[in-house]
Amino acid sequence: MPFFKITLMKKYIFACALALACVPTIAAEVKTDAVLMTVDGRDVTVGEFEYLYKKNAAQQIQKQSIDDYLQLFINYKLKVADAEHAGIPELPEIQQEYIKYRNDLAAPYLRSQAVEDSLVSEAYSHRADDVTVSHIMFENKPGAEQLADSVRNAILGGTISYEDAARRYSADKYSAQRGGLMGVVLPDRYPWPFEKASYDAAVGEITPVVNSGFGYHIIRVESRKPASGEVLASHILRLTRGKSPEEKKRQRQIIDSLYSVLRTGNADFAAMARQYSEDPGSAKNGGSLSWFGRGMMVQPFDSISFALADGAVSEPFETSFGYHIILRQSHRGVPPLDEVRKNILQAMQRDSRANMPADAKLAEFMKTYKASVDDAGLARAVEMAGPGGVDSAFVAANSASRLVVASSKDGKITLGAVLSYLADKPTEGDAASVLRGAAEALLGEAVLGLAREDLAATNADYRNLLNEYREGNILFEIANRNVWDRAAKDKDGLEAYFRANAAKYAWDKPRFKSTIIFATSDSVLKAAEAFAPAISTLDPAEFNTQMRKKFGGNIKIERVIAAQGENPITDYLAFGGKKPDSTTKWKYYTAFGGRVVDNPEDAADVRGAVVADYQNELEKNWIESLHKKYKVKVNNKVFNKLKAEENK
Repeated sequence: MPFFKITLMKKYIFACALALACVPTIAAEVKTDAVLMTVDGRDVTVGEFEYLYKKNAAQQIQKQSIDDYLQLFINYKLKVADAEHAGIPELPEIQQEYIKYRNDLAAPYLRSQAVEDSLVSEAYSHRADDVTVSHIMFENKPGAEQLADSVRNAILGGTISYEDAARRYSADKYSAQRGGLMGVVLPDRYPWPFEKASYDAAVGEITPVVNSGFGYHIIRVESRKPASGEVLASHILRLTRGKSPEEKKRQRQIIDSLYSVLRTGNADFAAMARQYSEDPGSAKNGGSLSWFGRGMMVQPFDSISFALADGAVSEPFETSFGYHIILRQSHRGVPPLDEVRKNILQAMQRDSRANMPADAKLAEFMKTYKASVDDAGLARAVEMAGPGGVDSAFVAANSASRLVVASSKDGKITLGAVLSYLADKPTEGDAASVLRGAAEALLGEAVLGLAREDLAATNADYRNLLNEYREGNILFEIANRNVWDRAAKDKDGLEAYFRANAAKYAWDKPRFKSTIIFATSDSVLKAAEAFAPAISTLDPAEFNTQMRKKFGGNIKIERVIAAQGENPITDYLAFGGKKPDSTTKWKYYTAFGGRVVDNPEDAADVRGAVVADYQNELEKNWIESLHKKYKVKVNNKVFNKLKAEENK
């Protein structure tokens, strides 16, 4: 198998990049930055070689010797050099993929772990209590915040009770009719501002107006008690939603009869759920649900589940979905942090906390790289904009301006650069906020670029993964051009290779070679048979096109090469076999141009094998040409030292 052929597959590369695998070093006494070889004038370090050698060895059933691997590695680097000379790294699509991958790979390093851990810890602490709240919700529209403030002040001033205000003003009609009573606030299930305000408030406290993103809320904490934990349960459901009174009555009779059977103690709940439950999500699993906490299920399913003892079966009861019977399997307290951390992080990515760790790290980098907005320069730019703001006239007049509006250790950001950045972005608002926002965005990008450069210089795992991805991506493209795609499309080359190596493709027994025409009826089949000779000289693809154009979906074409015993249809048509029964619409078929041949007649008869062998031939010739084209020099002193360490 050609070296790195598997590694070159993009999906594989992406998967490898997700895990920063730490491998034991084989070069304990050899510096990883020592030059092991030069390929086309470019240095290759011991560290790079070691990383890929260990990774390759982990994927091999039988460990490869370091000497053998050296030759394969050289071939790999020669292909990289060829891709570089072909200009593949500069292709827009290659650059875009690389930049995206680099940014994704660097992202965990460009976040404050301390801030992330603090946010996770805060969210996890909410699981210790069940907090029940009421709320008054105002739709997210102009004037809503002001109305919410005035209603809150009226409640606090005693002008109106909280309950009456909820019934009068709340857009949440379900809780409004209950005086605002909402229930237990489920961690990770509500917008973070709502959840945080609820858990931060004391019992009886009315919070300031909270903007959840979906509306404005006045929250009152009704109770706080130790968390109820989670329940694991199974259920049987008979649906009633949308059914007539007669159908509901029938469902009630069914659920009651099922309960009677369960009461005997001789029935298997899971088996009955699989047979009778109408909950499509759980029935196939014997009615089993995932662990759930307070408030996650509709009432009274929630309260009944938590009231049952482990192993107990409930009497039938009704919810808005239908009639249920519950088997409570188990109860547990608050899950450990390790178990729920992933869920918390996922919830964080959906709300205002998502960027906090990255923003905190960026603030650190701003100090590290001495980055700041030049207030004087920015003020001058705002003055230049005048009352017209950042309009087309201002942009046209200052697109090349060298006025400095921000700077960092890496250099300066000019007004011209800011305006270029704003070219495809909205510029509504006053000039000061628009220009400052753009300057800060550009400054942030510059600082993160510096951080990524330093990361590549200081972190070997990151550097190796980044380089592996880059080289793998350009290798994929160059190998596709020179080997894979070329072999598949080179009809003349494939045929010539087949003719030169025909003996290796000889069959052990004759094959029936034919175009099988399937039809939906006997009349269609006869018409297709009559039409086929007129287009028999066309290539297979065009033949199929013309047949489909003539007969539409009433025919199907299959090209078949099969020995006796490999295909029941060809056994019947060519080798005297029994006519196979058909349960499909393709009951009518015939062989067009069919004949028994002893050996392949052309490359198309054994295309898969010929393409694979031709690819290997092209690969071999390509590598030979690369060794002549580019100079390779191995530092044998360093390599022998490396080999000695490996062989210890």
